This record gives sequence, structure tokens and C-alpha cells, in this order.
Amino acid sequence: MQPKERIKFTPKVKSQFFPTLKSRIEDYFVANEISRHANGTMVVKTIALLALYILPFAALMLFTPPFWVSLFFWFFMGLGISGIGMSIMHDANHGAYSMRPWVNKWLGYTIYLAGAGVTNWKLQHNVLHHTYTNIASLDEDIRDRGVVKLSPHATTGALHRFQWFYAFGFYGILTLYWVTFKDFIQYYEFIKSGVNRQSKKENNSLLMGLIAMKLAYFMVLFGLPIFVAGIPFLHVLAGFCVMHITSGLVLTVVFQLAHSVEGTNYPVANSQGNIEKDWAVHQLETTVNFAPRNRILTWFLGGLNFQIEHHLFPKICHVHYPKIAVIVKQTAEEFDLPYLENESFTAALKSHISSLRRFGMPSINEAIG
Repeated sequence: MQPKERIKFTPKVKSQFFPTLKSRIEDYFVANEISRHANGTMVVKTIALLALYILPFAALMLFTPPFWVSLFFWFFMGLGISGIGMSIMHDANHGAYSMRPWVNKWLGYTIYLAGAGVTNWKLQHNVLHHTYTNIASLDEDIRDRGVVKLSPHATTGALHRFQWFYAFGFYGILTLYWVTFKDFIQYYEFIKSGVNRQSKKENNSLLMGLIAMKLAYFMVLFGLPIFVAGIPFLHVLAGFCVMHITSGLVLTVVFQLAHSVEGTNYPVANSQGNIEKDWAVHQLETTVNFAPRNRILTWFLGGLNFQIEHHLFPKICHVHYPKIAVIVKQTAEEFDLPYLENESFTAALKSHISSLRRFGMPSINEAIG
């Protein structure tokens, strides 16, 4: 992931799809006299999701319930982390929550509730994933780590034949890995690769901030229950793991259902190191919506089941996705471009498992991207 490996989108013929779509989306907001940022519904959701995380922890501290009951509180905290991450933090760190930068900044810090660093997240997600979606050499979210193969271009190992079964176990440890090691690994990798272009002084401050945040996080999540509420260490450790396994599984599965499913492309650059397509067309070919008519899922997932709309318009608050999806789909059809969609969560999950099976077969390296 050296700077020289950065890929440019250089279509042979410039498509008018995205300029046309942007104009229509702008007209939608103007005609309906609404902001593209958060509305009252989003504010209520923000309060509800923060409460889903904070209130169970407060209940643990105040009532110190029996161990098996306490695990349910930790489970709901895991759902709370997931909801906050997908709805509040995600929109804020894209600049989509509010027109006021300071509101986005402070709501973006809700990522700290998961014990994760905001700067690394922005580099991984906003820069690498959103720009180079499903390009295995640059998209950190499908990068080959030797355990789960999420691209047809990664090396196939002997265990990958069974990854369709064991992958979900690794998905569950995502946020545990994040809160302990991932931020520090990414800190050094992003500096080395040139993705992080901050000065040495800025990065020293970033590292000190990461360490301080992690210490504070563990002091709150472990120190308060143990030393204030008197909950045994092993009980807290078990609950902490339940919380993170829950959030890790939810967050990873939701992401995979939008990109690692049947029908998506995994492009490879040409000999000049470029992708011969428009960036917007690339997004349509590498991204899939799922369960678009499931209102409960749409609410909890922060609209990430409308992943096409999110990738094309990341600075629009997700509460608007169901409405603008109609415009996006219609425009894609007019330009004879794909608009990939799985009708239900179950169909998307089956498609992801099918992709894991396909990627795990030794012959997959001979398949097209």
C-alpha cells in the first residue's frame, strides 16, 4: 500500500451518469425544502442508541445483577456500540450528520465508546475504502490477512476451503482486536505507506492520544465495575467479551453483506496502474444494497443496507437514503448501469456465504474479478 500503488480512475469515455444523478439529488432536496443533514428523526435515534449503550452500563453499576443477568446488559451494550457506530459516528465522521463541523467532530468522537481511534478509522474508511472499494491492494476492509479470504485475488490457503463456516467466529473478534491491537498496527502502517500524511509532531500527538484514550476506556469499562460496584474481575471480563463479540459480529456482517457477495466486482488495475472506469460506475459495480424495505433493519443499521447511496453520497445523512434510492436506481437504469440489490437480509447472508465458499476454492484465482 505504498503511495506509488495508488490507483486513478481513467475511463476511456466519460460517463454522464454521476453529473446527472448529482443534479437530480440536489433537485430533490431543493424541491422538498429539506436539509441533506440530520432531521428530528435522526436526533431521536441518536438519543435512543446512546441510551442503549449507557443505560445498561449504569444498571450494572447501580444494581449489580447476578452474573447471567449481567451478560444480557453487556449484550445490549454491544448492540448499542453497533448502532452508535453505524448511525451516529459513521454519519458524523463523513460530515453528514450536521452542517456544523463542530457537531460532526464531537459526535464523531462517539467512536471512543468502542475504544477505537477516530483518525485511523477515517483513513481506513473514508480514504481507502470509499475511494478504492473492493480493490484488494488498497481497500483495507477486504485486505488479505491470511485467515479469511474476501477477494478472488488473494492467495488461497488450505483452511480457506472451510472459511464459509469459521469466518463468522473471526468476525466476532473484530472490535476486540480493534480496541487492543488494530489501532496501533494501523498507526505504523498508515505512516509507512503514506496514507497518513501528518507531520511527525502531529503523529506523536496522535499516538499519545490513542494511548490515553485506550487507558481511559479500560479504566471505565473495567475499573468502575470492579472497584466501584464490586463486580468480580472475571465477570466483567466475560461481559466485556460478550459486548465486543456482539458488536464485532454485527458490524462485520453488515459490511460484508454490502461488498462481499455474489455479483460484485473486485477490479484490478491495468498495466498503467489505473481503473478504466468512472469512480461512480466503479461504486455501482462493487456495492450491493440489501433488505431495502425492512424498516427495522434500516433504522438500526444506519441505512447501511442502502450502501450504494452511501458510497455515492457519503455526505448525505442516512435518514434520506430510502427516498433518494429511488432516484439512484432509476438513473442507473437509464444509463444501463447495474444497481445491485438483495431483497432480504437472509438472501444477502446466503450470498455472502456463497462468496466465501467460492473464494475458498483453490481454482478461484483463475476466475475473473
